Amino acid sequence: MTESNTRISKAVIPAAGLGTRFLPATKATPKEMLPVVDKPAIQYVVEEAVAAGLSDVLMITGRNKRALEDHFDRNYELEQALTRKGDEDRLKKVQESSDLATLHYVRQGDPRGLGHAVLCAAPHVGDQPFAVLLGDDLIDPRDPLLSRMVEIQEREGGSVIALMEVDPSQIHLYGCAAVEPTGDGDVVRVTRLVEKPAAGDAPSNLAIIGRYVLTPAVFDILRQTGPGRGGEIQLTDALEMLAADESIGGPVHGVVFTGRRYDTGDRGDYLRAIVRLACEREDLGPEFRGWLRGYVTEEMREP
Repeated sequence: MTESNTRISKAVIPAAGLGTRFLPATKATPKEMLPVVDKPAIQYVVEEAVAAGLSDVLMITGRNKRALEDHFDRNYELEQALTRKGDEDRLKKVQESSDLATLHYVRQGDPRGLGHAVLCAAPHVGDQPFAVLLGDDLIDPRDPLLSRMVEIQEREGGSVIALMEVDPSQIHLYGCAAVEPTGDGDVVRVTRLVEKPAAGDAPSNLAIIGRYVLTPAVFDILRQTGPGRGGEIQLTDALEMLAADESIGGPVHGVVFTGRRYDTGDRGDYLRAIVRLACEREDLGPEFRGWLRGYVTEEMREP
């Protein structure tokens, strides 16, 4: 089978970061395990991969990340305790994480950047296209971004990245894409990529967000890619080479996302994500929205 008609089944989730922006909470707890309402952030990401048909998930972990493996493993003592109590609702929630997908783990011994983390997945992925999902970006399940990206990759081959318009004053926080239109309104062809450009040097206001569907040709490029911005091996630099020369691994397309995205990598956005998701929950929303409305109108009122 050629790459363009190979069904994608594998997802890679880099989860080796130190979570320094959330210290001291992440001193002994992986940042991916911080709860978003009542589930750790990493579970939302795995659920998104599974919803897109990617049932084989590889996590790139590091030291002090054992809690990730424990969360997606069975906890027989807890399950038995809940069974004895007849607590079927909580038992189901506990079992959901261990039944989601086939999970694999590999350690990134030396944290040398996102590009290096993706390269750690090469032996598991082999010669198949694969998805990469970053845990800091939670995509609302009502907006199936990853499924759309998989569809475009299977049709066009090459690689597909997720793009989102941001305020030009914020583009220096992201990788940025220069693009050309295609026949699809939400799909562009990527011609150039720049990692965290200064506002005046950005080719557009289209920022790369944390979803990729990549050709395995990216591994050969990453093996030859030296440290870039921040002294790390940047995935953006490898994708820039693919965009510049389609003979290496096919074209690079972008899906321009206009849906609901929750950025949990920033403390303020993390709190906003919790509030938004809690407000939309059927079991929590009505009461929580009422409390929030009263809090904002009464307790937050300026004297």
